[in-house]
Amino acid sequence: MKELVKAIVEPLVDKPSEIDIREVESENNTVIELRVNEGDLGKVIGKQGRTAKAIRTILNAASVKKGKRVLMEIID
Repeated sequence: MKELVKAIVEPLVDKPSEIDIREVESENNTVIELRVNEGDLGKVIGKQGRTAKAIRTILNAASVKKGKRVLMEIID
């Protein structure tokens, strides 16, 4: 899942070298923590959170195969 998030987020930001993605797994859930440069935060979230919501929708669709729920948190 980390690779999927990175592939989606890299083209959106100005400083792709500052993307930090951590994956925390539990029994039923996987939490993906996404950190980007402060200037790129708005680009990842999008207007009214639409970009972030779209990324979460893609992650949920991809997680169906694993049978786990995937949550993404954008950390500033």
